[in-house]
Amino acid sequence: MNVDLLTIDSARTSIMERQTTATALAENFYKKIEAEDERIGAYLTLCKERAFEQATRIDALADKGDPLPPLAGVPVGVKDVMVTRGVRTTAGSKILSNFVPPYDCTAVAKLEASGAVVLGKLNCDEFAMGSSNENSAYKPVHNPRDLSRVPGGSSGGSAAAVAAGMAVATLGSDTGGSIRQPAAFCGVVGLLPTYGRVSRYGLIAFASSLDHIGPLTKSVKDAAILLGQIAGRDPLDSSSADVPVPDYTQEIGREVKGLRIGIPKEYFGEGLDPEIRQAIEKSIDRLRAAGCEIVNISLPTTDYAIPTYYIVATAEASANLARYDGVRYGYRSKNARTLSEMYRRTRDEGFGAEVKRRIMLGTYALSAGYYDAYYLKAQRVRTLLARDFDHAFEKVDAVITPTTPTPAFKLGEKTDDPLAMYLADIYTVTADLVGIPGISVPCGSTSNGLPIGLQILGKHFDESTILRIGHAVEHAQAKA
Repeated sequence: MNVDLLTIDSARTSIMERQTTATALAENFYKKIEAEDERIGAYLTLCKERAFEQATRIDALADKGDPLPPLAGVPVGVKDVMVTRGVRTTAGSKILSNFVPPYDCTAVAKLEASGAVVLGKLNCDEFAMGSSNENSAYKPVHNPRDLSRVPGGSSGGSAAAVAAGMAVATLGSDTGGSIRQPAAFCGVVGLLPTYGRVSRYGLIAFASSLDHIGPLTKSVKDAAILLGQIAGRDPLDSSSADVPVPDYTQEIGREVKGLRIGIPKEYFGEGLDPEIRQAIEKSIDRLRAAGCEIVNISLPTTDYAIPTYYIVATAEASANLARYDGVRYGYRSKNARTLSEMYRRTRDEGFGAEVKRRIMLGTYALSAGYYDAYYLKAQRVRTLLARDFDHAFEKVDAVITPTTPTPAFKLGEKTDDPLAMYLADIYTVTADLVGIPGISVPCGSTSNGLPIGLQILGKHFDESTILRIGHAVEHAQAKA
């Protein structure tokens, strides 16, 4: 069986029709991982015992002819910032190198309740802090499309596993673009749900008001299927929204004729790679030909999105990461003689350079002398960004932009320039700050074969519309 071509539907159908078994499917994927992941580095931990127990349950249902759940036997991977009962969860950090959680993240529990087979935990930037997956404490991830280049971050392992055929679908997390940006770099689909659409319970926190869990898949339909299974209110997460979850798969087949698509001028200015601009404009022309109304709009506060994001995100990170002190769980320094020295050495030895940088920036922004000048001002600008989108959505149904300003860059190219690295998220951070949904869909490639992603942003809890437009872009691209 060629696992590279499997989708959620085809994997489930092959098990239902007894063309294969869930156990055989998992075995094939583990063989693929064993053969290819050494050069890619997508997985940090495999959970074969758990995977085969789930596969056996699915095979028993199929043998009896019982109805199969929506994700029956589908092999998936999970970013290593989502806790998994009995399976090591590191968040890509040395400080959690020995952490084995006693419970499951809600999104992971929902995946397994829907029949999915979790193959393992996927590599990521430490505590989801990065845009290239070079900040993992264990190993960098290589882009399967070009091994000399980054896969994007922080969900680089999640994107690379799908692109390399080492999982049918994966879960990632997105705080400033960490699902959509690696999806664009690796040529897969990455979906950011509305804040509150998917429970964050069991997601190791980076910035609590910005963190989202979402799917990375081979197709828009697969993203729609996966979102439908993990979305919904969770009593364990007070920030999850009690909003009905539609059948997204029924929505994506509807025609896009009559939809109004906003094109913000601020996203097509200086710094955008010419080949990316050309690919996005071609996709816009195809949507126009399909009957969409293209509307030029302005999002005037966009220029302030990056500085606003890096103040809010680092401030929240500095508070969230205070819990890692060597006392309750995780790594503890062996070279300390006093309690205060143990705190200090544990954090110094356990955290990487980027995490330390962000803790220091966040602590500074929250300090008594600078709170008003930085953090409070950033929150006010965040409100202005939200107003920009509110005004735009009075005129349009969705907004289209590039996902990234450039294609995937070389490994090591930006590691010594944090500001250049931060600008890789320039088109994605606004959606997280505002809490709206977004999706990155492949829309072409550069002259040297690197994938290009198109980003579609929508109204709060209107994932249906962006999936519908994304499906139209995908269909038009396939015909081109």
